[in-house]
Amino acid sequence: MPDRPAYPVQLIQPDGRRVFDREHAALVADVGPEQLRALYEDLVVTRRIDIEATALQRQGQLGLWAPMLGQEAAQVGSARALHSDDYVFCSYREHAVAYCRGVHPTELTRLWRGVAHSCWDPSTVNMTNPNIIVGSQGLHATGYAYAAHLDGAEIATIAYFGDGATSQGDIAEALGFAASWSAPVVFFCQNNHWAISSPVRIQSATPIARRAYGYGIPGLQVDGNDVLAVLAVTRQAIARARSGGGPSFIEAITYRIGPHTTADDPTRYRSAAETEEWKRRDPIDRMRKLLEREALWDEAFERRVGAHADEVAHQVRSATIDMPDPAPMALFDHVYATPHPLITQERSEYARYLAGDPGAAAVHQEGVPS
Repeated sequence: MPDRPAYPVQLIQPDGRRVFDREHAALVADVGPEQLRALYEDLVVTRRIDIEATALQRQGQLGLWAPMLGQEAAQVGSARALHSDDYVFCSYREHAVAYCRGVHPTELTRLWRGVAHSCWDPSTVNMTNPNIIVGSQGLHATGYAYAAHLDGAEIATIAYFGDGATSQGDIAEALGFAASWSAPVVFFCQNNHWAISSPVRIQSATPIARRAYGYGIPGLQVDGNDVLAVLAVTRQAIARARSGGGPSFIEAITYRIGPHTTADDPTRYRSAAETEEWKRRDPIDRMRKLLEREALWDEAFERRVGAHADEVAHQVRSATIDMPDPAPMALFDHVYATPHPLITQERSEYARYLAGDPGAAAVHQEGVPS
């Protein structure tokens, strides 16, 4: 474990200048001009998706949305470090990760509109759907990783969670099991400084990454608004997991610019000055400044990226508004894996109720005895 103060890994300063870091720069030495531009485009497009979805919720088209504004680099950088056969276990804010994993933008709002129990088919992109139970995905990722190890699959899993989730027992249990059994899992904490209205300073008296040391897991901090640094450290952790080195813990230091969810009012618990300070560290501005410094930026590129982002946002809006409501009888689908007599009875009675049978209405109101 480190015997000296560890500082967050950074490869791009807020003004776009490169940072000399021999170890971590080597991990992204293959990222050339086109890849840098592609990372920038990912950042812009995913922010545009997030802004559009937030607007849709404000207009009554979504029941809820968990904005990721300000956290794009942490998500894009880590997602682009993964292999196609690695498996992602997310929380409820990883919209950019989903986009980078290949989830079609038109699927991102299905759950939030309330027309389905999930957004996408996990088997098509090796990524779970939004998970509302805080911290439980750490256990899921660890169990999946260990099972894959027993099956001989040389893959890694990654569990995304926020600083608030590190106060949950589920994450502690996942870290303990992963360390004991050398499970190939990467614990990726997006420290956005606020667990709803609770600041991170009252959750942990020490940097969150240091919690991993107590379990025998290497942990480090990375500038979560630096997409290149996040890409580098996640590649390192994924390689360690896939080669049998065991778990790793990454704390990406970033900031939630918007509300916790669209049901939250952040002005009630944090100052405008704090938010403005973090806006000056904006991950998209930082990447744009790097491209400008390295002569990779021009107006034609800016227009192309902007047009792409607008088109994706249009797809999200159109698909969301046009999503059909589920058939009422679909309520009984997938409750049990095999036929169940109680579900069969309830399905029949509900069908009669929908058809206007007054007898079924009485049963429906009183409920079915168990």
